[in-house]
Amino acid sequence: MHQIAIGIDLGGTQVRAALIDERGTIVARMEEQTEAHAGPERVLSQIRGLTENLLAAAKPSVVVGIGVSTPGPIDTVSGIARDIPTLSGFTDFPLKAELQKRFAFPVSLENDGIAAAIGEWQFGAGKGLENLVYVTVSTGIGGGVIADGRVVRGRKGMAAHIGHMSVEPNGALCPCGNHGCFEAYGSGTAFTLRARTRSIDCEETTLGKNGGEIHARDVFAAARNGDTLASKLIEEEAEILGRGFTSLIHIFSPDIVVVGGGISHEFDRLQPGIQDYIAQWAMPAFKDVNVVRAALGQNSGLVGAAALAFLAKRPEQDLFALAALR
Repeated sequence: MHQIAIGIDLGGTQVRAALIDERGTIVARMEEQTEAHAGPERVLSQIRGLTENLLAAAKPSVVVGIGVSTPGPIDTVSGIARDIPTLSGFTDFPLKAELQKRFAFPVSLENDGIAAAIGEWQFGAGKGLENLVYVTVSTGIGGGVIADGRVVRGRKGMAAHIGHMSVEPNGALCPCGNHGCFEAYGSGTAFTLRARTRSIDCEETTLGKNGGEIHARDVFAAARNGDTLASKLIEEEAEILGRGFTSLIHIFSPDIVVVGGGISHEFDRLQPGIQDYIAQWAMPAFKDVNVVRAALGQNSGLVGAAALAFLAKRPEQDLFALAALR
């Protein structure tokens, strides 16, 4: 019998929903802009509405459950969203319980970075591997870790907030309130801020000279056209990411590091610099770890969330021994 899981990727910008089969194939999907400041009731209504529309259109025979990927910190043991900065009203909010009230089938809840790691592990760049680190580089930096064939979850299921390891003592202020976090230097937001700041005093660059606001995509486009400052900014971003990835490689000893998020659209331009940094500064036994692009692209979290729903119906198995799904 053809079984389907529902994957939800709840973000501050978009709510995305998809029907996904046991092979990780997206059967149907819908999305809409998140009403991020309207409060939990409205956002949960968006999730339910998207789900109902998908089911009405696709009419799957069996729905095993719904998996929801959400920003954190989120206590997945209790199902409580401790603080979602991009969504108003989601502080100490019983997210899993409120979702379960709205659906007749089981609800699984996961941090978005961990969900994306599961998606890539089961169906993407890390399929068949026992150890990987997933890093999403976008507005912020997040991630998830698979070690010895198991998801690293930690206390309250809140492991792998890798964007908030310190890389610069007394450094730049991070949105989390700390100074010097990896996110404060390596995120797409930080990259864009450096470009805007540095372009002001650089007469030779084309960045920002037409009066428009600079975005990350503009920096990469300028570099392709020979802009020296843009190329330098990309080299610096690759070095920052390489520095953070090297620390993660030393800690977790992964087979690969998988990079997703908005910045991964330009992965080919960043990857050589990242790999060069690892080759230079990683301990000898770790220099051969490759950094690769997420194979599922922006769907890593969606697919990973759906995988959680499939797993939830196998209580007799080790929850993350997923040989049946490989």
